[in-house]
This record gives sequence, C-alpha cells and structure tokens, in this order.
Amino acid sequence: MSALLYLDSAYQTHFEATVLGTGPEGVELDRTLFYPEGGGQPHDEGWLSAADGARWRVNRVSKSSGTVRHQLEPGPSPVDGLAVRGTVDWARRHRNMRYHTAVHLLSGAAFARFGSDITGSQIASTGARLDLALPEARRETAEELIREANLQVEAARRVEVRWVDAAELERTPSLVRVRRDLVPPGERLRLIDIVGFDVQADGGTHVRSTAEVGPIRLDRFENKGARNKRLYVQLEERAPTPPDDPD
Repeated sequence: MSALLYLDSAYQTHFEATVLGTGPEGVELDRTLFYPEGGGQPHDEGWLSAADGARWRVNRVSKSSGTVRHQLEPGPSPVDGLAVRGTVDWARRHRNMRYHTAVHLLSGAAFARFGSDITGSQIASTGARLDLALPEARRETAEELIREANLQVEAARRVEVRWVDAAELERTPSLVRVRRDLVPPGERLRLIDIVGFDVQADGGTHVRSTAEVGPIRLDRFENKGARNKRLYVQLEERAPTPPDDPD
C-alpha cells in the first residue's frame, strides 16, 4: 500500500520513492505525491526519473484498494526496487486545486442557504460542474450562489486540512455532503476547512487561500431531473502560485 503524501502536502511537487512493482495497470511506488483520479478530481500528471538519467512520463494515476498505480508512457518500465524521483506537473495540479476549492465554496454556499447535498461533481481542464439537490432552484438561484462564493474568494479565507476521529462523522453528519458509502472507511476522517465558512469531508487537493481561486463565473445552469440542478463554472486563467519546492 502506498503512502499518500498528497493528503497533507498538496504544495510539494518533488518526492523520492522506491518502485514496488510494475504491471499492465502501471507502476506502484512505496509513496507518492501523485493524486489518483477520484472524487470528481482529475489525476495528476508528471514524471519519474532515476539517477542514471532515465525518465518516464506519468500519463495517468489511479487508485484501487489503497494501491496507487502510475501509468507511464509506452516503453520500458522502471524495475522493481529502483529508487526514483517523482515530479508533479504543478500547473495542472494547481488548476485542479483551484477548481476543487471553487466547488467547495459553491457547495458550502448551497448547504448554508438550503441544506443541499452534493449529488455529483466533475473537474476538467476547461471548467467544472457541480450537481446539487435543489428541486426549486432556477438560474437566479445559481447566480446567487456564485455571488456568495465570490464574496468568500474576496475574503481570502484560509483553507486548511484537518484530521478528526471517524466518530466525529456520527456526531456531525453534515460533514459529509455526498453519499455515505463514498467516504473511505478508516479510523480518521480528512476534512477541508474553509475557515469561518464551511467544513466538509474530502480527499482531494486544495489551495491554501480562497484568494487563489480567483473570480468564479457561471457558465450555464441545467435541470438534471426533478431534484438535481447542475452548475457549470469557469475560472480565469492565471499563473499558479509557486509550490513549496520551486526548484
């Protein structure tokens, strides 16, 4: 099982690891900063390199039963036991972090006003969508949620990762805005805390301040059945905030 460094070190892009195994599904490392696709957030991309100068492009990252697999470009794979250095594509990672935090701002605004849960979300390179259980919502409702989210962007609120005992979920069920069965089992629960605004369980990577998200724009609003409403949003293009290891 891989040590999931991205859970606590989203702003790091370099790491040292050892190859545990290779196969059709990709390369397994003993530790990784690469975020695997899941929870509506796309996987990271980047590179693995070895001391002899060998270099492999990481094209896709997936996770199953606690094991993270790094799918490499076609060609020879690194051998078992090899020491490698991983490098995350920071521009892609930071864009995904901005969009993921934007989705939390919108879902937080919807929960505060309507008590609405999330019924789906997906981040892409050109935007994001958020599905909410809002039977009576109209486009005007969506625009109000966008305005509230942008107020939180302007407030430059801190965004923190916190870990709590899993029993906290039973005491505070509102920490989970998706189906309970989508929350990974375990002794600890990972929370994303937009300080002073919203707290919810989440396994993705996020920016440290809502200011990094930038202005959120509503692209379109759709009815997706009797209860579900879908918001498509976009962010402005901007240079990523430097990571913690800019070398």
